[in-house]
Amino acid sequence: MPGIALGAEQWRARNVRFLLHGDKARIEAEFAQHPAARDLCEIRHTDQVISGDEKPAQAMRRGKGSSLWNAVEAVRDGQAQAAVSSGNTGALMAVSKLLLRMIVPDLERPAIVVSWPNPRGYTTILDMGANIDCDAERLVDFAIMGEAFHRAVHGAARPSVGLLNVGTEDQKGKEDVREAHRLLSEGGLNLDYRGFVEGSDISKGTVDVIVTDGFTGNVALKTAEGVARFISAELRAALTSSLITKIGAFIAQGALRKLRDRIDPPDGGPLLGLNGIVVKSHGGTDPKGFANAIRVAVDLAQSEFASEIRRNLEQLTAALNVEASTGGASAEPNG
Repeated sequence: MPGIALGAEQWRARNVRFLLHGDKARIEAEFAQHPAARDLCEIRHTDQVISGDEKPAQAMRRGKGSSLWNAVEAVRDGQAQAAVSSGNTGALMAVSKLLLRMIVPDLERPAIVVSWPNPRGYTTILDMGANIDCDAERLVDFAIMGEAFHRAVHGAARPSVGLLNVGTEDQKGKEDVREAHRLLSEGGLNLDYRGFVEGSDISKGTVDVIVTDGFTGNVALKTAEGVARFISAELRAALTSSLITKIGAFIAQGALRKLRDRIDPPDGGPLLGLNGIVVKSHGGTDPKGFANAIRVAVDLAQSEFASEIRRNLEQLTAALNVEASTGGASAEPNG
């Protein structure tokens, strides 16, 4: 509720309305503190919830009628253009896949996308942990989805795309990664593909979109988060180590807040690959974070995101069919 109230005027200006799924009495009580948002919202009562520790399989069996289920179901039924939830991630992914289905039938589960700060703005990275093993075609699917996401949310007219690897030379990396590189280079897709990038390029902003499998992406994300927390802790300790440094920290507190905001990835991670828009917000996020998750959902809903993905996936399928009919191609051995 505070997240909706925080951006009430921008939502009104963008002609956005909300269906709120949950306990009506509790939601109405929140409106007492945020009356400006009340006329933007319709409440749909349910007292059923999917708990944070519930397994995805349990959520699919017993979750019907819960607030999370009803929010995704509203997208499926065309009553809403996007769903935003800060609930159980595994349950949200499972229920979304069950109700909305996948835009790519053989994609195992939706890809998780993260916007990571860089000196020029944000780097879009996917997958961040949903699909541990990915073949070449899945990596190309991620490139298509990530490019469309970056255009819709971060405003780049023609986002550049890179494939995460252990080096930038063509012969480097696993076979699936090298095959994905070939498909992206030769597949006739309307993408600004720049080739291989390395882990250091995530924070440099070398390209707008970085594609990898869920195992590598999750390790990269957790490592970057750990480094950011370490730097923040060390900086805090250094600035409180003496009276002089405390005075300096007080004087510089505005700049330090800006630094903290910059190194924190913005909230709102869409589940890409679904036949519908679903955005996951962090469970412990603040109103500003939840408002950003809503903004991501609105940006996607009011863009050509879905049609761009379908168009490029159709081009990829056509290219693969032509290749199959002509005998395919072989990949060079790893050197």
